[in-house]
Amino acid sequence: SSFEFWPTVTLHFPFIQKVEVQSIRITCTVSSRFAHTVMSSKALNKENSSQEIFFEVELPKMAFITNFSMEIDGQVYVGEVKEKESAKEQYEKAVSSGKTAGLVKASGRKMEMFSVSVNIAAQSSVSFILIYEELLQRTLGSYEILIRVKVEQPVQEFQIEADIYEPQGIAFVEASATFLTNELIPLIEKTVTDTKAHISFSPTVEQQQKCPGCKGSLINGDFIIKYDVKRATSLGEVQAVNGYFVHFFSPPDLARVPKNVVYVIDTSGSMHGAKIEQTRESMVAILQDLHEEDHFGILLFERKISYWKDYLTKATKRNVSDAIDYVKKIQDSGSTNINSAILDAVSLLKKERKEKKVPERSMDMIFLLTDGMPNRVTSPQLIQQNVFSAIGGIMSLFCLGFGNDVDYSFLDVMCRQNKGVARRIFEGSDAAIQLKGFYEEVSSPLLLEVDLRYSENTDFLTKTHYSQLFNGSEIVVAGQLKENDVENFSVEVFAHGLFSQQVEQTLDGYIFGDFIERMWAYLTIQQQLENRLVHGEIFLGNIEAKALNLSLKYNFVTPLTSLVVTKPENENGADRSFIADKPGAPHLRSGLSEPQAPGPDKRPPRSEPVCTWTPIPGHKEPPTHRCLRESATGRGSGGRWR
Repeated sequence: SSFEFWPTVTLHFPFIQKVEVQSIRITCTVSSRFAHTVMSSKALNKENSSQEIFFEVELPKMAFITNFSMEIDGQVYVGEVKEKESAKEQYEKAVSSGKTAGLVKASGRKMEMFSVSVNIAAQSSVSFILIYEELLQRTLGSYEILIRVKVEQPVQEFQIEADIYEPQGIAFVEASATFLTNELIPLIEKTVTDTKAHISFSPTVEQQQKCPGCKGSLINGDFIIKYDVKRATSLGEVQAVNGYFVHFFSPPDLARVPKNVVYVIDTSGSMHGAKIEQTRESMVAILQDLHEEDHFGILLFERKISYWKDYLTKATKRNVSDAIDYVKKIQDSGSTNINSAILDAVSLLKKERKEKKVPERSMDMIFLLTDGMPNRVTSPQLIQQNVFSAIGGIMSLFCLGFGNDVDYSFLDVMCRQNKGVARRIFEGSDAAIQLKGFYEEVSSPLLLEVDLRYSENTDFLTKTHYSQLFNGSEIVVAGQLKENDVENFSVEVFAHGLFSQQVEQTLDGYIFGDFIERMWAYLTIQQQLENRLVHGEIFLGNIEAKALNLSLKYNFVTPLTSLVVTKPENENGADRSFIADKPGAPHLRSGLSEPQAPGPDKRPPRSEPVCTWTPIPGHKEPPTHRCLRESATGRGSGGRWR
């Protein structure tokens, strides 16, 4: 997970030196993966006439803005989160006047741009403060905070600061930046204890300069913090505060589950040039990453469909080498028959499973790489229905969509309906790296059909069933404790996979007291919006009502709400308002969680769980299914777990 901060001062006057950016401060406080970020900047209009000053910030698409304020000549203007419809009139007024500052819109691969402008009198200053929150997601074994900074000129007061608190204990913390010189490296200060870490970077004006006396700044690039937590217990970490709990589940030392994967590769004419070359390059790396217990197949499609082999092949060194030779010769031509390609891949996996040519304890997966709209069966809804019906909940579909022309929403919904996730691959020199990076995130399943069950003293739980747990990732479940009853809390986990034995855990303090409640609200809203995306109109009313109520209660700017700020009077004496709108339903990265198919909930009945088994000395095979159970007892919120 990441955020970018890009403060810019843009003038309707040619002399930028007439506006001085006096301070830029970025403060991120992380408590149990929940990040609370405050970005502030102060600018002075040194001109003898009023100037329009712009404050622009890039923040992650998964984040929710919770507050924005600006102070002008001692007067503070604070934003208010309202239902989108109630803000519509002000929004249309802003649009019609041509003053559409304050919009949040998509910006690049992971980000959204927040921008606001304000007219500042001569010799006056303005301070901006933007606050947002998000849950950091574990990917490939670490959490990441990415701060992108672009400072045109040295700033008198510049600081990046992060405080991390993890009751589980911190395994490691790394901090670096792409713009570091030998002189700047020692300025990254890092203090790490067992459960806390503090990182700061605060160069002086002279240290920011490209050269002595130069006006240009060195601070232009990415400031990156990576960390992970200690994982000693089989059932993860449970924390409770003020009647809410959160459960982080990512057991250590699990054996990977073998996979049976069919790579479905678009070789239509639109893949010509860099796209097909990058596909060849990334497929070589992906094939080299296979484990010998895996089975794989390769299917190429344009108007026609062709196979490397009409059966799955064990990933021996010889077979992988032969497959690499094959993909290196892939050529582009023809149209895009996505429907038949996916259905053929499903049939191949079903045939191999039926004939028992793959391990019983293994995961069936399809990886689709495409760049365009389907043009044989052209109805996205019909293809989604065909694929959902064919897969029948017994395998996972992952899609990689190349470039700006791909119908990404079509791929996204189709994957969510079939226990997978889609990712847009942006055209560029690093497209092959993007492809391989996404594949690495989902190529090593550790557990399948994970069902987390909580005691009856819990309520309003976030999603509790996940189709997979991948290596380096994490499942997070939050909920309410009835009557703040921590003494009778318990959790059971059912899944296909291997666990180590459970050990004791403790509940410790926290930095900002309501963070678990806000984390619960954040997760609930994100998952409700995901359900809206997948279900379409089926449960739209109830889903939107619940997400909207939570958005308003917790002051989150979501696709259902807007941030309204009334700005000071302009030169005509009229008040001006602007709206901060979050675009559309987010493309969530919760690809590990079970996407809901259209229609009623398809989860298996709780009376027929698949329990994990724990190896017992002397037994080579699991003697019986055995469910692990963990209980926590204590004395009120903030008590001690035993």
